[in-house]
Amino acid sequence: MPLLRAVILPGLGAIAVLAAVGRATRFVGGDDPREDRAVRALQRRFGHGAGDADAAVATDPADPTSPRGLIDRVTWPLSWYSGVEQTVANGAIWCGITWLLTRDRRAAIAPAAALTLETGIFLASAALVGRPRPKGVWRPEHPHATSSFPSGHTGGAFALHGILADLLEIHGARGARLLGPLLRYGIPGAIAFSRVYRGQHHISDTVAGALLGRWSARVVRRELMSS
Repeated sequence: MPLLRAVILPGLGAIAVLAAVGRATRFVGGDDPREDRAVRALQRRFGHGAGDADAAVATDPADPTSPRGLIDRVTWPLSWYSGVEQTVANGAIWCGITWLLTRDRRAAIAPAAALTLETGIFLASAALVGRPRPKGVWRPEHPHATSSFPSGHTGGAFALHGILADLLEIHGARGARLLGPLLRYGIPGAIAFSRVYRGQHHISDTVAGALLGRWSARVVRRELMSS
């Protein structure tokens, strides 16, 4: 019953809210919303159009002679780092590191718990929204088959890095004041930008993903590490 009241029911509420907001966003803005104009303008500013995706994929971002600009080289590893396989691996690694450093079982499972909660809500709400990916944009990587709303990569980044910041704070780690904001907002925010810049998401998708990730981290902190 405590799990039902503390996690399952709020999770169902979060799914309902995200689904309602996502459907309303589609209804108001359509599948080619005005927000995408800013993304297309930004891509053009850095030399990309909707038709050059194949050429972009063919270049190696690690190659210093690559014609890609600096912003492309920065956003490529960020987008890769936030991918499904990498996020799962990161969560498992941080669970292990946390256990080795704290010997606290609750703290050790917190990264996995935050990611599990975020992922479950993301998959359910995305299935209910079914928003297409942005149109007419440069997109150098093939998108996942899931709905564009909310952004799962962004949500996972905010959930995982947010709970890591909480762990640093709770255990009084040296440098927590400096690393906390970087983990909670800096790295996930950069990932959100990379997802938009590389044509994978509408801006509103990443905003919803960020809110979902932060909420997931807070629930896990409250229910797992503050009791």
